[in-house]
Amino acid sequence: MANTTSAKKAVRKIEARTAVNRSRRSNMRTFIRKVEEAIASGDAEAAKTALNTAEPVIMRAAQNGIVHKNTASRKVSRLAAQVKTIAK
Repeated sequence: MANTTSAKKAVRKIEARTAVNRSRRSNMRTFIRKVEEAIASGDAEAAKTALNTAEPVIMRAAQNGIVHKNTASRKVSRLAAQVKTIAK
């Protein structure tokens, strides 16, 4: 348990930041799931639209430190490749 005033404040700050990060990560995963669901349904147009809305959310999560930038790029790349295959 935190004993000093500064340590108690640090605990409060960490809890607040964790809540923000959890919300952003959840939001990112929701957008990824929407793309995956559109791909699974086979609707190419819906998948493209979902990917176009999900990509900035994923990259913004990387900028905010929620995921590593390479991880975000990999997720976008793999989703784009899947969307491309159903577009044919």
